[in-house]
Amino acid sequence: MAKQGVTERTVVTFNVNGSPQRLEIGIEVQPWHTLLQTLRDALNLQGTKIGCSHGGCGFCTVLREGKPILACTALTVECEGANITTIEGLQDPATGKLDPLQEAFIDNFAFECGMCTPGMIMSSKALLNKKAEPTEQDVKEALSGNICRCGPYPNIIKAVIAASKVKTNG
Repeated sequence: MAKQGVTERTVVTFNVNGSPQRLEIGIEVQPWHTLLQTLRDALNLQGTKIGCSHGGCGFCTVLREGKPILACTALTVECEGANITTIEGLQDPATGKLDPLQEAFIDNFAFECGMCTPGMIMSSKALLNKKAEPTEQDVKEALSGNICRCGPYPNIIKAVIAASKVKTNG
């Protein structure tokens, strides 16, 4: 029973990749579920990767209102009303065309095993949304919370710089 003046929420609603989501708390999502768990398990969005599960690697980076967050440290219920973008949300839904940043990662061999790639791309996307022509130092700073165990950092930096030079309509 709720205390007087306190409203118990029974659902959490937010948008993921432009699609409204309404999940029942206690059924589809638990109050202690992280956004990472919800994206992967309840919404079947497997692009956001599980790495360290405590905010140290950046594998699970997604955008919340355009800013990078670690999905493994954000509770789903804290995302009420938010707009979340995952790696799947960068692809054009009408044409299936990849985002220029995704293309630049491919063209510049900016990945090896691929575990860190979604997080690297999402952190880079946040940077490019904020700064259209970043410097190498800007890219390094934006990616400072993302770890790649394989080590193609020079190619990742080249990819982000290359993507910044692509003019898009969006």
